[in-house]
Formats: sequence, structure tokens, C-alpha cells
Amino acid sequence: MTLYTTFSALIVLAAVFAYVNYRFIKLPPVIGLMVLALLTSLIMFIMGAIYPPSLQAATELLSKIDFTELLMGSMLSFMLFAGAIHIKLEILKKERVSVILYSTISTIISTFIIGIAVYYLLILFQLPKQFIYCLLFGSLISPTDPIAVLGILKSSKISKSLEMIISGESLFNDGIAVVIFLTILQVAESPADFKFSDILLLFAQEAFGGLIFGTVLGYICFFLMRKIDNYKVEVLMTLAVVMGGYSFANFIHVSGPLAIVAAGIIIGNHGKDEMSDLSIQYLDKFWEMIDETLNAILFVLIGLQLLLVTLHPKYILIGFITIIVLLITRYISLFIPSKSMLMRANVTSKTILILTWGGLRGGISIALALSLKSFMEKDLWVTLTFVIVAFSILVQGLTVGKVAKKLNAKG
Repeated sequence: MTLYTTFSALIVLAAVFAYVNYRFIKLPPVIGLMVLALLTSLIMFIMGAIYPPSLQAATELLSKIDFTELLMGSMLSFMLFAGAIHIKLEILKKERVSVILYSTISTIISTFIIGIAVYYLLILFQLPKQFIYCLLFGSLISPTDPIAVLGILKSSKISKSLEMIISGESLFNDGIAVVIFLTILQVAESPADFKFSDILLLFAQEAFGGLIFGTVLGYICFFLMRKIDNYKVEVLMTLAVVMGGYSFANFIHVSGPLAIVAAGIIIGNHGKDEMSDLSIQYLDKFWEMIDETLNAILFVLIGLQLLLVTLHPKYILIGFITIIVLLITRYISLFIPSKSMLMRANVTSKTILILTWGGLRGGISIALALSLKSFMEKDLWVTLTFVIVAFSILVQGLTVGKVAKKLNAKG
């Protein structure tokens, strides 16, 4: 099957599911798409029990799609930019301490607590694994996904500052978590070749290099946009930033996700100041459409990944226990930075609870799990990740708006 045929099939499925959800189910779009994809996977399992070749054909077809390369190599840059151009710089500056600490310190704390907890949990279930692989799992499951939660929270009438903390943290910790994951992955692949100083240098190169490169790229695009007033050229320039910038960031070994977020924030604020109202309208509509289309494809793919998951009962049970561990860890990793002198006046216990329940996991976690090598216990980590992501989106995603409203009402 060619790439065009595969992509066409995904677009058709996403369009059908979106229509069915909008007309009949009426769930939030990303959740409705994933529910229908999961139901499709379950139907395929039932059909497979009756006629095994049908399930085998569907599984083989899905296995030919490189989910990790599709998301991390292509889709992620577009979705991060689409989110970043709507970040208001003046609000981000007010909440910068919260966003920086939550996207860095909280992610690192979460990685180690989850890694340690899962290490001993697996020993308890007589499935001992190397600690470095448990730490790797901690890094891939720590990033939160802004895609599924922001639309729901906006309808909950939360404050702009809280919305900025959630969106800013999610956008930046996606990039930070990927850097942490890649750093640990390199250590896991060749532990004898790495010293602690090498790890710090690699992290600094990826993270700070990505932010610096993205900022420079964003300002270059901004200065060029000041010289023209043509929405077609301006939209094309943003496409060039996303596609060319992401590819070049990977080439010079800095974080592509962080570079695109930084460039998106610069263009979305300074760039729009120099644009006409018509250009701003077209730019926003174009990236909104790109974002909605890619999100539809992503969540359909997440639901269909059930066909590739090892449904071992013990793995599934461990996955549900890990959900509890993850929620507790999420609270702790937010609570610790929030008690620092820098943040004490800005973040309340209500905010931490909303951030804890609103910290959804999504496609990035699945993509990172699928990128693991077989000798790293890939089947186990993929199953645990899928269970957590499914719970996160279907349960937390459906209730986070109500939780936010209830806590705001009490506040």
C-alpha cells in the first residue's frame, strides 16, 4: 500500500468518525474520534474470532504505518506550531515561572518517581525489568497533551492565567520530555559510553539549543513579514518555518519541538502585530484547519493502535495500577515546585488539582513507546502506555471540564 493510499484511508476514517460523532454521539471531537476508533478495533477483534484472516489483514495493514515517524517526524511540528501561535506573550510572561518550573522540574520529578514506582511494581508482579528501562517509561509517560484538554477547559470558563499555565506547560513539556527521553534512550543503548557530564551536555544542547534556534527562526520570519502584506506569502512562510525549521533542528541536533514552539510564539505575537486583519484571519483559519485535521487523524490512529497492543491480563492490571501512581505522581510533581518562593503567591491548591486531573496523556507517549527497541521490553511499555492514554483521554478528558467547574464554584 502506498503512502497516499494509507493517508487517504485515514482521512476517510477520520471524516466518517467525525460525522458520526457530530450527528449522533456528540462527544468532544478528539474523544469521540478515539471512542469510535476503539469500537472499530473491538469489532475487528470479534470479526477476527469468527474469521481470523480479517484481523490478520487489518493488523498487517496497521503495522505498516510507522506511528512514531508519522507523529514525531511530521505531524507534531504542525500541531505544536498551531498551538503556539495562539499563546499570548503578555500572559505567558506573567505565568512564566509556573510554566518553566512545571515544564522542566515537574517533568524531571515525574520521570524519576514513576520510574522508581514502576520498577518496584514490576518486581511485585514478578516481572522485574532493568531500572533504566523503567526510567525510560517514566520519561515517555510524563509529558501531558494539550490537544485533548484545551478545548474542554475553554468551555469551563477557567481564568486566562490558568489556561495559559496548562497550555504553556503542555507545549513546553512535550519538548522537554522528548529531550529527557532521548537522553535516557542513548544511555540505555550504550550505558558504558556515557558520563554524567555527557548527559547534562546532551540535555543542554537539545533543550537550550532548540529554544535559541526557534527564537532566532521566529524573529527572522517576523522581520521578513514586516516587508510584505500578502496573506498567501505569509501563510507560506509559516509553513516554511514549521517544515524547514523542524528538519534543520533535527539536522543540527537540537530539539525540534522546542524550536517550533519558540518560533510559533514569536510569530503569533510579534508577527501578527505587523499583519493586516485579513492576513491574521487567513493565518488563524489555515492553522486551525491543519490542527483539526491532524488531530482527527492522530486520535483515530491512537484508537486503532489497540489492534497492535499485547492484551496480556497482567500487563493490563499493572497499567490500571500505574494510572493511580501517575495521578499521585502528577500531583507531587506539581506540588513541589508550587511551594517554591518563586511561585508561592501564584498557584493555589485548587489550581494544582485542576492541573493534576487535566494532565492528559496522548499520542506523544504512544509514539515514544513504539520507538523503543524490542530488547527494551517494548511490548510491556506499549501496553501500559496504551492503557494509561486510553483512561486519560476517555475518563479524565470527559470529566476535566466538570472538575474545573466544580472547583471554581467552590473557590
